[in-house]
Amino acid sequence: MKYDFDELIDRRGTVSIKWDYLNEIFGSDDLTSMWVADMDFKSPEPVIQAIVERAQHGVYGYTGKDDHFFESVIRWMKDIHHVRTQKEWYIPTPGVLAGISAAINTFTQPGDEIIVQPPVYYPFFSSIENNGRRLVKNPLKMQGTHYQMDLEDLEKKITDRTTMLILSNPHNPVGRVWEENTLQQLGALCKKKGIFIIADEIHADLIFNGHQHHSFLNFEAFHSHSMVFIAPSKTFNLAGLASASAVIVDEEIRRRFQNKIDTWHIGGLNLFGVMGFQAAYQFGKEWHEQMISYVWENYLFMVDYIERHIPSLKVFPLEGTYLAWVDFRGLNLSHEKVNDLCLNQAKLALDEGMMFGYEGSGFQRFNIACPRSILKEALEKLAVQVKKLA
Repeated sequence: MKYDFDELIDRRGTVSIKWDYLNEIFGSDDLTSMWVADMDFKSPEPVIQAIVERAQHGVYGYTGKDDHFFESVIRWMKDIHHVRTQKEWYIPTPGVLAGISAAINTFTQPGDEIIVQPPVYYPFFSSIENNGRRLVKNPLKMQGTHYQMDLEDLEKKITDRTTMLILSNPHNPVGRVWEENTLQQLGALCKKKGIFIIADEIHADLIFNGHQHHSFLNFEAFHSHSMVFIAPSKTFNLAGLASASAVIVDEEIRRRFQNKIDTWHIGGLNLFGVMGFQAAYQFGKEWHEQMISYVWENYLFMVDYIERHIPSLKVFPLEGTYLAWVDFRGLNLSHEKVNDLCLNQAKLALDEGMMFGYEGSGFQRFNIACPRSILKEALEKLAVQVKKLA
């Protein structure tokens, strides 16, 4: 069927974090919301139907996961990512962050050093520090409008207390889809140094313009010191269903992680999370293909608009995710003044770059998984305010 991604859906009054909590988070309700990473699109029709049909049953008791649940994701991973997985490798969690926190507590000790690569998804910072571990930054190198891993710096940062690295692949917020060679070098270095890798691949299905996602599951040599997290939440707009999964090939790593999940009692997905997870991976391919095309057109629209109307800004290349990383440094404003320009003058709710680490200073992250009319409105508001600076 043909999906309408231009449809404007009023999300206010639905307890939406993105739209109903603007005043609490940003100090104003009168904003165009393009911050937190969920979409303003309806989920695939088969997902909606599966949830409605199950809801109509009327009995919402304890819920397990049958073979259909695992078969749906196994087939998706094979068809979309060319990765062959097995049912036993999957350990469901109520979200990627919950799983990462469990992994930190399973494979590291208090006081251990855990490496991240900023500018990067900011909850990584609190997941490390709130669990009593030390945060170590291995910043990405910016080369023009392109980021690369700095593996030389990474090796220098490793000490005898360094036990883990959290990898964002595709990278949030800079939109990189890491090359196979880069991941091989990273894995080899970490294996040599005895560092466990958590690969957050929640954006793996959001790949554009001929790029290819390389899952860490593809590297057999690194299975003994790594695990991967996936979820349908970003791909199919199911974040509110709290459903994700760890994928662990190594049996001993899997046993240890499962023990932690059982100890914390966080292994059971809610009923509608199970329904959504299974239906999305089983029947969501048509919607996914159309959504990818629409978001890519949004990106091209954004690049063209900024080049013509706000040329002092630059949109970094989008290889993966639906999050545009926009460089405001050409305005020659402080980070605080850039934030004021976007929030208080243009009335935009964005994720400011410094949230992702000091390395994000001068940037703003735009969520472009929205109807084009919302994106156009946001850019027009921004253009008006930037012109006033001249």
